[in-house]
Amino acid sequence: MPQQHRGLGRGLGALIPRGQGGMAEVDVGRIQPNPDQPRLALDAAALGELADSIRQHGVLQPLIVAQAEEGYVLVAGERRWRAAQLAGLRTVPVLVREATSRQRLELALVENLQREDLSPLEQATAYRHLLDEHALSQEALAERVGKSRVAISNTLRLLALPLEAREALAQGRISEGHARALLGCPDHARLLHALSAVLEQGLSVRQAEELVRRLAEPPEPNDHSEAPPRQRPVRDVQALAIEEQLQHALGTRVQLFRSRRGGKLVIYFYDDEQLDGLCQAMGIDT
Repeated sequence: MPQQHRGLGRGLGALIPRGQGGMAEVDVGRIQPNPDQPRLALDAAALGELADSIRQHGVLQPLIVAQAEEGYVLVAGERRWRAAQLAGLRTVPVLVREATSRQRLELALVENLQREDLSPLEQATAYRHLLDEHALSQEALAERVGKSRVAISNTLRLLALPLEAREALAQGRISEGHARALLGCPDHARLLHALSAVLEQGLSVRQAEELVRRLAEPPEPNDHSEAPPRQRPVRDVQALAIEEQLQHALGTRVQLFRSRRGGKLVIYFYDDEQLDGLCQAMGIDT
């Protein structure tokens, strides 16, 4: 396995049960797609390139399948299976393994994560399915897929976005960083206002975070005097850089305020599970 994926849980090999079965050559028509496949879309151009390669060299890595009532169900290797069909292959090499519904989902999820092949929302949906339908805790899920609990919690939060924001994220019109920033809005109306500004003005993630921060501030009290409006203090570049590093390290919104006498550091969390994850990341025993 490439070094950059060494931390991805126990890998496919450790997750695959070693029950009955083995290598076989199977008719592509006898294989059904994995109903728990977390990836919702396949890149047509990349699939075509893979099909061209398969025409020339064949399927070099066997698909992993499980026995089904009629034929087999895919556990891992959907891209190779579909590309083999495009290439006109009648049979494909498979490795037959026993796998429950949960194991099929875990294997498909790990395979796609290793390929960095899932969108943030696809990851979040798969995580939620494993947590809800298969009674996994966030700690157990983090161990299975080789992610930190904080990363799991942050990804799951994307499902709380309203439909308009989820669609913008799925279509690539906003990034995952923009989506995380929008989650800091105090209500639905201000979130949609911030989303419109991001889309119409092409705001960066940092600009989106600053906009959300302003939207979350309480309104200024009514003042009918002729005093000039209070100027917002200018944030220094070093403080913004430290904020960005902390946000990347902790996986959540962070604000740093400095003054002559010191300052304050504000770390945001959005549920008790994320708070627990932040405590663990900082070595605090809860």
